[in-house]
Formats: sequence, structure tokens, C-alpha cells
Amino acid sequence: MTSYTVNHPAVDKARDLIDAHQYVLESSWTDQAPTPPEENRDLERHDWEQYGEWHLAVDTDASEQTKERFGFPYGDFQRVHRSALIAAKSRAAQNGHTRVEAVADDLLSHLDEVAAG
Repeated sequence: MTSYTVNHPAVDKARDLIDAHQYVLESSWTDQAPTPPEENRDLERHDWEQYGEWHLAVDTDASEQTKERFGFPYGDFQRVHRSALIAAKSRAAQNGHTRVEAVADDLLSHLDEVAAG
């Protein structure tokens, strides 16, 4: 099983985006998740560190500068998606990644608070 650690720069970025109201409250993450070609386009414009900031977890056993290193995306390279946070929390819980689950839950709560005004 993959062993993930929380990607704190990504958590900070997600929180900053939420605070700046850069989020989507209603979407289908299945439909909105970046496709591999969209990920590649983002990597052409940004470096691996910036790409990683869109993922809540890092697999430190995976090779650096690979997509496999990053897990639990939370947005579309522009905004946080509430549905992505829900998907990340659910998948983390199903696979026993308790720290990632807790971070996703915390961000989801923060998003709901900010959106409620």
C-alpha cells in the first residue's frame, strides 16, 4: 500500500484559495478532475513543486518529478472543488490514510464556513 505524508504546502495553498473565494461549491469531481492531458499542460507551464501544490499528499517512496508522487488532488489548477475535498476525504478514509483524511476534513469544514459567510 502507498504510504502518503501530508503535503503541507498544498494544504496552505488550498486554505489561501478558499480564503480568497477561489472555489467551486457544486461540481462533479469525476467530471471536473483534470485529465492527464490537462495535467501535462499544467506541467508545461509550471514546475513540479507547483503541480504538487494541487495535491494533499506526497508518496515519498515514489520518484521525484513524477505524477505518481502526488495524491489526493483538491482542485482544477485554478480553484478548490468541494467535491474534490469530499472525494479525497472518502478515499483517504477507505485506505487508512488518517492524516490525509483529517486534512481533507479540516479544509472541507473551512470551505463550508467561508462559503456560509
